[in-house]
This record gives sequence, C-alpha cells and structure tokens, in this order.
Amino acid sequence: QVQLVESGGGLVQAGGSLRLSCAVSGTIFSINAMGWYRQAPGKQRELVAAITSRGSTNYADSVKGRFSISRDSGKNTVYLQMNSLKPEDTAVYYCGVDWARGTYWGQGTQVTVSS
Repeated sequence: QVQLVESGGGLVQAGGSLRLSCAVSGTIFSINAMGWYRQAPGKQRELVAAITSRGSTNYADSVKGRFSISRDSGKNTVYLQMNSLKPEDTAVYYCGVDWARGTYWGQGTQVTVSS
C-alpha cells in the first residue's frame, strides 16, 4: 500500500523559511514526477514545484527564486525548501506523485505565514 506522509509545515513570519518533506512508502512503478501543490482557502489547488524522474524541475512563477524542490531517491523522499516566505504562501501543501495510472496524494501540511 502506498502512503505519502508530509511534514515540516508550521507557522513562520514573513521572510522566514520552512522545509517540507514527503516520505513515500510502498512501491510505485513508472513514476513520472513528484511534486508539491498547495491550496489556499477558497482557491483551487495549484502546482508549486515538481521534479521529474530525470531530475528536471519546474516551478510556479510565484515561487521561482524562493522555493527549491529536491529528491532523495534512496530515501524515496521529496523536499521543498521555502525561503523568503510571504503571507500569500499560506496554504495547505500537498505532496503528489504522478505515475502511469494516476496520482497519489499525501494528507497535506499547513503552512501559515504571518505578516
């Protein structure tokens, strides 16, 4: 059974940093990409950053230069380093693993940035 467990969320002041982790347990075949998404109240879930199985990355324009996604294949873990956080980054952050038959999701972790 596949499980994605996020950690590292919390409350931080504007300008601060957080590092999110997503540990994947179980076997997933044919992973296309691993990514971080976020959903703020009243808004749709949006892609924040993703990393493909080959290591290519892409970011939402709103986080470019501030966030960095990385992956430890040996630990089957994906990270999101978030720097220079802004109040508009406040959301529930979800880890997602895109594979041949769909997407696995984590339960989400709350990130709150105070001004």
